Amino acid sequence: MLVTRSAPMADRLREYTQTLHVRAERSGFIAMLLQGTAAQSGYALFLANQWPIYDALEKGLTAHRDTPGIAALADGSVYRAASLEADLRALTGASWRTQLPRLPEADRYAQRIVNAAAGTGELLIAHAYVRYLGDLSGGQILKRLLGRTLQLTNESLGFYDFPGTADIDALRLHYRAAINAAGTSLVDVDAVLNEAAVAFELSIELSQAVATAAAG
Repeated sequence: MLVTRSAPMADRLREYTQTLHVRAERSGFIAMLLQGTAAQSGYALFLANQWPIYDALEKGLTAHRDTPGIAALADGSVYRAASLEADLRALTGASWRTQLPRLPEADRYAQRIVNAAAGTGELLIAHAYVRYLGDLSGGQILKRLLGRTLQLTNESLGFYDFPGTADIDALRLHYRAAINAAGTSLVDVDAVLNEAAVAFELSIELSQAVATAAAG
């Protein structure tokens, strides 16, 4: 897909993955959440299989916190793994790791991120874009929807909160600027764009797997 080469990196990533983004919203368990047809048990399974993805991403970014170009993406204020754990404890209890199955699609996605963290770590830009800008952009809408359709309380919706900031829009713009800055020194822009497409494909596969498991 052709993208506007003069555009900031976040815009190039959005343009390159736009079709996949729409597919992700219309596929699998994400579609169920947006349509209000999911159950709490399925949502817990969904969160449990998001955790290894964020854990891998946050470990990868932290390992590159001193790497020029992408160091600013290792921003603890956007990290979500700890919030996921807290939500899962509220939904399922302390034994959520043993109660909720880890799907192979989640392991495949997490391993892709581990691989992306190797070497220069530039491919982590793609995964940070797909996960964190998505969380910062649409999370509040989804939080309100889940509170209404699944009767969830704030205790189990911490994933959508960013306690370190009073202004989520400002944090989103700050993180977007960090992605744009990282894009100015990339050795291989196309590799990062392609990695973002792969991240969306893996996310869609996982969403479909969760929907199947939740229905079974």
